[in-house]
This record gives sequence, C-alpha cells and structure tokens, in this order.
Amino acid sequence: MTAAWCSGLRKRYRQRTAIGDVSLTVRRGEVVGLLGPNGAGKTTVIKMLLGLVRPDAGEVLLLGRPGRDPASRAKVGYLPELFRYQPWLTATEVLDLHVRLAGADVPAAARRETLGQVGLADRAGDRVGGFSKGMQQRLGLAVALVSRPELVVLDEPTSALDPIGRADVRDLLVGLRARGVAVLLNSHLIGEVERVCDRVVILDKGRVAAAGTLPELLGRPEVRLRLGNVGEEAEKRLGNFLRDGAEYVVLDAGEDEVPALVADLVALDVRIHAVEPGRITLEERLLDILREAK
Repeated sequence: MTAAWCSGLRKRYRQRTAIGDVSLTVRRGEVVGLLGPNGAGKTTVIKMLLGLVRPDAGEVLLLGRPGRDPASRAKVGYLPELFRYQPWLTATEVLDLHVRLAGADVPAAARRETLGQVGLADRAGDRVGGFSKGMQQRLGLAVALVSRPELVVLDEPTSALDPIGRADVRDLLVGLRARGVAVLLNSHLIGEVERVCDRVVILDKGRVAAAGTLPELLGRPEVRLRLGNVGEEAEKRLGNFLRDGAEYVVLDAGEDEVPALVADLVALDVRIHAVEPGRITLEERLLDILREAK
C-alpha cells in the first residue's frame, strides 16, 4: 500500500524553476532514498509533500489522503534538515511539547522509550542548550518518531552524527521497515543510502534523473577472476564467461557456481591469482547519471 505519492510536482521562484516535473512513490514498509547534488530540489520536494511549500502544479497523497488535507499529516513524522529547539527545555520537555502540538496520545513510558531508541535515555532531564550537534540530531529523530508515525520523512538525519550514531540510525530504519513504516530519506551520505534503501530516486535540476531499486540502478552483480596458466581445457571450462582483458567475469553467479568453477580450474592446474566480487557503487552510478544529464 502506498504511503506517499506525488505526480507532476512543479515549483517556480520568479524566473527560476526549482522543480520541473517530479513524481515518486513511497510504499509502506519501504525505505526510499532521495539523492542528488546541492540545489537539485530534494528539500523542496519534501516540503511540497508535507504541505510546507505550495506547488504550482501537481498532486500529493499522504497515507491515502490529499496532501492539502491537514489530516493527511497526522501520522507523519518529520525531521527537517535545519531545526532548533528551545535551549531552556529538557529533552523530555521537548518531546512533551511536540506530542501536545501534534495532538497525539503518547504515554510517558513510550516517550521515554523513544529517547532510549535514539541513545538519549540518560540525558532525558538535561537541557537542550548543553547538547552537542549530534545529540540535538538524535533528539530531532526522537521528535520525528515519538508519535509512532506510519510515514517518516528524514532530511539529512545523519549529518551531525559520528559513525556510531549513523549505525544507530541504520538500525532504526531497519526496525521501522520491519514494522511496516514507510521512510523517505534524503541524505548526502551515499553509503548510508546504499545500505538501507530499497529504492532510490535521483534528482537533478529539479527533475527525476533516474529511479529504481538498487539492482536496477547498479546493474548485475559480478565476480572477476584473475588467472594464470590457462590451458585449452581450462579455456573450454571458461567458455561461457565474459573476457575482460586478463580477467574473466562471471555475472549473476549462483551460490555454488563460483566455488565449483574455482575447484575445476585448480584441478586443471590453473593458477588463481584473485577472485573478486564487484559491482558499480551507488556513488559511481550517481556520478554517471549526473554527468549524462549535463
């Protein structure tokens, strides 16, 4: 079932087209990554989805309701890229405030549990003014998650986090997906997107440059074999595989295919210099797409 959907979103600011024509879908139990260079329109698209910016054209549906209906956002959690909480409030008081603003019914125990999920259980009574950037980022995540939303929109959620914090966010996203929550993730950390996202939408100059699952965008997995002393019998055994210079390439290999091939080659006195799994990275694919779009 679809949690977020938009079609034909457009937005101009005076003479500049910020969003040309953007359509995307986020299904329940799915993590969708939003990628693109600075100025591509990622945050503007997010704000139009959430009713924070009015599109010049296009349609939005959130959790089955039109985006213009305020009730469509009742079960949406949002972490903006730039945010600031009142420094005199404690972490618990920030959550309490946002629960009241949302009109949500969240027991105190559930609020404490949310702070624990983001690693702030022992700082619940501390004032936000003394928090580091990373701790404020964790608190922002808690605010987005405290009301148990069905759709979570995260705009650069790991920008101020250390490696442990980023790993914690990955675990949170995996947990949300397992509960059937839909997640739209905007991040410049491509490795994070590659680890957790089911699908990726790449924006460039306000338009969708590419979209699809990671296998669709990255191509087929491959294994490269660098060999020596390849005789006639070995050539026959390798006849079904691609040759790329001094290497042989096995595409879409089954679980037992490569071990069986290596065993056969060893039996034929072939020297195995390297067996290397490989596939183009999401960063490489992103750069290729952006270069092609120029």
